[in-house]
Amino acid sequence: MGYDLHITRRGYWWDEEGSDISAAEWEGAVTADPGLVVVPLPEGCPERVVELVLRKGGESSGEPLWWRAGQIWAKNPTDAMVATMCRLAKALSARVQGDDGEHYDM
Repeated sequence: MGYDLHITRRGYWWDEEGSDISAAEWEGAVTADPGLVVVPLPEGCPERVVELVLRKGGESSGEPLWWRAGQIWAKNPTDAMVATMCRLAKALSARVQGDDGEHYDM
């Protein structure tokens, strides 16, 4: 079991209605951030995964962010990932929200 954090534009991440983050917006935000790299997935996979890349030495931390159905999330994110998510949320005019609906601001 884990705890997820979500980047969303909806009132609550679990809401079915609200503004989505498009795949193009997500990919644009990732491309603009030198600390992130897209990890290719098999053909037909509905999610787009991004890995946080450590700036020191360019080694991948192996900590993924997932995009699907207009939202982005991470399972059990480290403090570094939470900070990255807050930065991405700001760039996407969204916010970071925990599983229980609480907001994260950094």
